[in-house]
Amino acid sequence: MTRSTLPFCAIDFGTSNSAIALSGDDGRMALVELESGQRTMPTAVFYGVEGLAAHEAPQRLYGRQALAAYVEGHEGRLMRSMKSILGSSLADQSTEVGAGHAVRYLDVVASYLRHLKAMAEVEAGTPMARAVLGRPVYFVDGDPARDAQAQATLEAAARSVGLEELSFQYEPIAAALDYEQRTEREELVLVADIGGGTSDFSLVRVGPQRRGRLERKDDILANHGVHVAGTDFDRHVELASILPLCGYRGLGPARAGQAPREVPSRVYFDLATWHLINTVYTAPRVAELRRMREFYGDPAQHRRLMTVVDEHLGHALIGQAEAAKIAVAEGGHTRIDLGRIEAGLQSGLDEAQAVQALDADLQRIVDAAGETLRMAGVQAADVAALYFTGGSTGFKPLTDRIAARLPVARAVHGDRNASVAQGLGVHAQRLFG
Repeated sequence: MTRSTLPFCAIDFGTSNSAIALSGDDGRMALVELESGQRTMPTAVFYGVEGLAAHEAPQRLYGRQALAAYVEGHEGRLMRSMKSILGSSLADQSTEVGAGHAVRYLDVVASYLRHLKAMAEVEAGTPMARAVLGRPVYFVDGDPARDAQAQATLEAAARSVGLEELSFQYEPIAAALDYEQRTEREELVLVADIGGGTSDFSLVRVGPQRRGRLERKDDILANHGVHVAGTDFDRHVELASILPLCGYRGLGPARAGQAPREVPSRVYFDLATWHLINTVYTAPRVAELRRMREFYGDPAQHRRLMTVVDEHLGHALIGQAEAAKIAVAEGGHTRIDLGRIEAGLQSGLDEAQAVQALDADLQRIVDAAGETLRMAGVQAADVAALYFTGGSTGFKPLTDRIAARLPVARAVHGDRNASVAQGLGVHAQRLFG
């Protein structure tokens, strides 16, 4: 094979889920099957350390296997939301995974990319060195230097696994390219790509006469985004419906002549943030939390908190918050079984409670959609279509709010987990094909 005929791929490295599209002999891009018939895979790595000697490297599992190992209680560390460390000081730091083993956060990202690349190489039957990678409009809000550093960090991870010829494309632009395959007229489309880590908007001219162009810069009227999305929703749901039973916003004991004080809240914010949960389990932190028992007016709240800490239930609780959010989006009400904390303990969540907990975040996202139109100098009535993609567009109260800002636009829902990967594949085909 010559360089120009070597296969290439397009990688959607998402906060919650990832996918990879591969060039085929027929000149078309197709998503690679990653796990038992699934074209997308949770962005998760589990480092298993059960029974390992100090000199033995942890076993790495990916995607649904990683989540299953964690849920089944195997000894080790589950890593999710790795994309959120890009652009932060954590990228070059190491973290404990158990049994005296530590890994660099950047190596976690590289390991996951290596696994995706390997899956594509098995499908292609040959090594892979050319790729298009998706990126959010902003890795980091309001800080261009850190945003550039985030892309540089992702690029370094990709090159370290053998992807030598790289190009980046904005994820919402990729979604616009996917939408363009289904329209037969020229129109303005506002792409709303709302995933696990970011909510990105792009206003793009699309149409059959534009499909063959590689350079689409003139068709992009505006890009805008905010670093608020699904993982933030999960955090707020957990803080609103689960952690109050463990003392979040609880009050201390009543004392004569003094109003009860609210118990310290930092531990609850850390428990509700994926990459900070393990900081709660360190010996000094646990000892500090034990000493705080007298801060609680309700001893049961402190007892439950210590159960969460001692049993390392932080990641499981975020998972339950995410499941409750999805259940409310689908059915309007759900019960959350917290029996692992205390026998018979449960909480409830309905749509009104979820919307109240998420209201500020939802409004920031809706305002970002409006800001995208303002940046382009376009009126809402000029937008013909509103294209939703990303896992968090399954939350109807959010999509309804965005649609209300563009009452004339036709609301179209793409494949929530695969539209970006498919659009990145379209771009890769035009770039390398």
